Amino acid sequence: PAALVLLMAPFGSWDAHHTFCSRFVTPYLFPCRCTVDDRVTRVAWLNRSTILYAGNDKWSIDNRVVILSNTKTQYSIKIHNVDVYDEGPYTCSVQTDNHPKTSRVHLIVQVPPQIVNISSDITVNEGSSVTLMCLAFGRPEPTVTWRHLSGKGQGFVSEDEYLEITGITREQSGEYECSAVNDVAVPDVRKVKVTVNYPPYISNAKNTGASVGQKGILQCEASAVPGLVQWKAELANGLEGVRIESKGRLSTLTFFNVSEKDYGNYTCVATNKLGNTNASIILYGRCPVYLQ
Repeated sequence: PAALVLLMAPFGSWDAHHTFCSRFVTPYLFPCRCTVDDRVTRVAWLNRSTILYAGNDKWSIDNRVVILSNTKTQYSIKIHNVDVYDEGPYTCSVQTDNHPKTSRVHLIVQVPPQIVNISSDITVNEGSSVTLMCLAFGRPEPTVTWRHLSGKGQGFVSEDEYLEITGITREQSGEYECSAVNDVAVPDVRKVKVTVNYPPYISNAKNTGASVGQKGILQCEASAVPGLVQWKAELANGLEGVRIESKGRLSTLTFFNVSEKDYGNYTCVATNKLGNTNASIILYGRCPVYLQ
C-alpha cells in the first residue's frame, strides 16, 4: 500500500490547485507550498470539509493519518495504506496576521486491474449459444478484452465484458483468454476452457491389401467429442489375435501374421451421445511378389 504525504513548505505560491495520482504500491509526496511574509498563527489540513489536523491536534479518527512535522518552514501529514476512499480534494489552510491562505491538491487513487468474476469452464453441444463473462475492477476502469487462443494463433474476438457466441462450432472450442488493462500495472489475465461436443464423423477409411504371412493394418480416422471408436468383424473368428490401438483420431487394427481367414469386411464404428456413424473396410489378399 502507498503512503500519502501532504506537505506545506515555505516556497511556491498560494491558491494553487494540483492534481496528483497515487498508486497502491508507490509512495507519493503531495506538496502544499507557499511564501509566507506574515506571521503564521494557525495551520490545518482538511479533506473536503473534514479537518484532519489543526496544528498538532489530530481531529481525524483514522489511525492511518499521522502528523510528520509542524515547524515554521514545514507542515506535513502522512496517510498510510492509501485506498480509493481517500480520493478527493485536500486543503492546506494557513491563518496569518492578515488573512487566511489556502492551497489545494486533488488526489486520484489508481488501482491495478483485477478480474473479480469470470465464467467457469463450460461444455456445450455444437450449435448452442454461449455467453462468457469477465468482470474486472480498477481505477481507471480497465478495458476488458476476450481472445480465442486457437491452434492457428491468438485471434481478436471482442472488447467487452461479455462475449456472446451464437451457434458455436467445433472450430471455436478451446481456451478463451480474458485480459483487463488500465496501464496502472500489468494486465490481469484469466482463461476459460470451452469444450464443444459434436456428432462423430469418419474422414478416412480405406480398403487395404496384405499377403498371407505378412503384417496387415487397417486404419480408420474418426472425429467426435466425446468420442468412442469400435471395430466389428463379419468373420467367424471375429477380432481374435488382432491388436486394436487408438491414438487421437486414428484407430488401427493390426494383423501380425495374416491368414486366409482374416480376409473380409471390417466395420469401424464411431459413436457418442450425439449420434453414431460407421464405415466398412476390407482386408483383401495381395499376391506375393517373387524376385527373379
